[in-house]
This record gives sequence, structure tokens and C-alpha cells, in this order.
Amino acid sequence: MKGQESEKQGSSKQEYAEKTEGEERREGQESFSFLQETVKPKEIRREQVAVNFIRIMIYGLLAGMAACCGFYALRPWAEQTFQGEAQEVTFPEEEPEEEKTDAEETEQEKKEELVLPALTADDYREIMQSMYGIAREAEKSVVSVQRADENWLEGTEQHKAAAGLLAADNGKELLVLTEDSICKEGERWAVTFADGSRYDASLRKRDGNRGLAVFGVERASVETGTWNAVQVAELGNSSISVKGDLVIALGGMFGYENGMSYGIISSKEHYMTYADGQCGMIATDIPASAEGSGVLFNQKGQAIGLLKGGVWGEREVSAASALAISDLKPVMELMLNGESVPYTGIYGVTVTEELAEQQEIPKGLYVTNVQADSPAMQAGIQNGDVLLEVGDDKVAGVTSYEKALLEYKVGTTVKIKGKRRGAGGYVDVDFHVTPGSKE
Repeated sequence: MKGQESEKQGSSKQEYAEKTEGEERREGQESFSFLQETVKPKEIRREQVAVNFIRIMIYGLLAGMAACCGFYALRPWAEQTFQGEAQEVTFPEEEPEEEKTDAEETEQEKKEELVLPALTADDYREIMQSMYGIAREAEKSVVSVQRADENWLEGTEQHKAAAGLLAADNGKELLVLTEDSICKEGERWAVTFADGSRYDASLRKRDGNRGLAVFGVERASVETGTWNAVQVAELGNSSISVKGDLVIALGGMFGYENGMSYGIISSKEHYMTYADGQCGMIATDIPASAEGSGVLFNQKGQAIGLLKGGVWGEREVSAASALAISDLKPVMELMLNGESVPYTGIYGVTVTEELAEQQEIPKGLYVTNVQADSPAMQAGIQNGDVLLEVGDDKVAGVTSYEKALLEYKVGTTVKIKGKRRGAGGYVDVDFHVTPGSKE
């Protein structure tokens, strides 16, 4: 019994000692709690916030300026390296002119018979100011193409210029349509834009049959200032323009560059003929030199004609005349896309129904002349033949023959069906023609 009591007393003493030691430890921690550290945020002054904000703005501005400088420095290289393939140039199809009924024509005649009030000086001034504003905007698409051949004797350059139309931007080049007289005896050319800036140009395509040429100016070489001063021309529908419409002539029609004049369409009844086709002519009352060139615009500022010297042949005409832009669009699409214009060398007239009955000639294209050494002559086509089909397309005359021919690429053989007069009348004859080009 004594032994058990002794063990109980010993364990009680041990528990008491441990309890006492734990209380002393807690008291010690509480007594030294004032030594525990508390972190307080540093007070930020408004002046320091402003300084930091200004510093960030300055750093951002410097970084932006460095990026801009780098962009403009590397822009020509980047455009030339990553510009990609040239985009195809296309023109939207023109809507045909709607035929007027007899009632509409009668109403139109009545309107034309109405007496218009007399214009005052202020009215005339407003009209001229309006025309000038349209002309100034259209002028952005008119350029001058120079033949620049170095004259080593004088250390200068001789310039011969022709007005041109900024017709397209294919993503790699700005393409200019002009007359091909500038191509003769030349190896170097330059294009001067509306702001007076001048850039080297390369001859991209030429059609000696129609007297047209396309020059290209590298987009990467064109400066920002020039981009802001020029624009690609908007092509109008010359088929719906009529005699009496107000028009604007821009270019070198007076024999010098940057000319401007207003007038009216005096006639649309004539055509310029060439091998394999013809093009409508827009005659005006605007004075022009014999070798003048330029672009004709309507009142909307749309290009409707290419002013060209020599379109009347040997006839002396001192007024500006233009090739109708609607008739040139199919050829322009080919040339602006770097494709050659097909050529066979045929001149002909349309055999109308009346002529077919009187002369007993099949309706189609009556061949009046075949150019020497032309693809048509090599295929055996002769004067007096009547052409009826080009491939799968029917031929009713000059216009349909030209349209059908332009669907074939140069060097592709096409079957042309026709008729030839024999001892017993006309007989069927087929020709296999391989169109060439006159570049």
C-alpha cells in the first residue's frame, strides 16, 4: 500500500512541475510580445506619383518614336519583300442602255422644246466653279509619261511627253494607260503625277494595233506625299453619253502639259477602225493640237475617253476627239494584267440583212483587207471571204468578231468558220488561225 501511495505522489509532482513550466513559458512570451515586428506600408507622396507617371509617358513616347522611325525606314524594304503577287485588274460590266418607248421619246422631245430661263452672270459663275471643282478632283488621276533619254553632250535630258490615265493599282505597281507613240525609239521612261513628283516607269505592255501602251510604277518607290495627291481613275460608261453633254478635257491636248478645258460632245457617230475591230469616237468642240493627248471626263468626274492625236487620219480636225473608254475596257483588262492583245490582221465590214438580200452575201463579217504577213493571211483568209464563227461564238460583224477574238490568248489556235464565193455561189470554208500580237 505504501508503495502505491508513493507512486501517486510522484506522478502528481511531475504533473504539477510540467504545468508550472508551461505557465511560465506563456508568461514569458506575453512579457516579450512588445518585441514582435509590425510592417507598415511606406507613405507615397503625390509628387512622387506624378514624377513616375511623367517618366512612364516619356518612355512610351520614346518607344513610339523609335517604332515609327523603324517603320518608315524599313517600309520600302518590307513592301518590296512582302508585297506578294499582283492582283488581277477587272472592270465591272456596264449595264446596257435601256431603250425608250415611243411615249418616253415623245415626252423627252417635249422637254427639249421647253424654253430655258436665261442664265445670269452669277449662274454662269457657279457653273464654272462647279466644273472646276470636278476637274481638280479628276486631275488626280491624270499623269504625264515622258521619254527620258540622256543627252550626254549637254548633260541634260530630252523629254517627250504624252498624257496618261492612272488606270489601276494591282498591289505591286501603279499602272498607267497612254498612247504608244511615247514608246518609239525610247529605252527609259518616267511618270509625273499630279503633285509634280516624278518616278521611273517601265513599259509593261504595248498594243501597236490600237496605239496603246501600259507603263508601271513600283508602289514601293511612291512616297507618302504622292499617295495623298493621286487617285486611280473611276471609269465611266461612255456608251450612255450623248451629243450635247458637258465634258472636261485634261492633259496635253493643247501641245503642253497640265492643260484643262470644258466643252460639249459634238458627235458620237464616228469610229476609228483598226485591224480586227473598231472603237467609237467622242468628238468635242474643245480646241486641240494635231498631236495632243489627254483624258476626257464627264460631269461626274469619270473617265469616258482617251484623247489621242491622229484618230481622224489625214483629215485636219482642230478639235479634241477621244476613243470611247467603254470600247477599250476589254483591251485594257488584258494589257493591265500583263497579257498581250490577240491580233489576226483582218479589216472588214458588217453584212447587214438589207445588204445580204441585195448582194446575196451571207450575213457576217465581210473581209475587205488582210494585212500582209498577218496570222489571218497565213491561215489562208482572203479578201471577199465572209466570216461566220470564231470558235463557238457567232460573228455578226466587226464588233462581235473583235469580242470573240479577245477571248483567246495569243498563240492559241482558233477555228474560224466562213464562206467563200465560188463558181456556183458561196461554199463553206474553215480556217485555223493562231493569233499573234503587235507589241
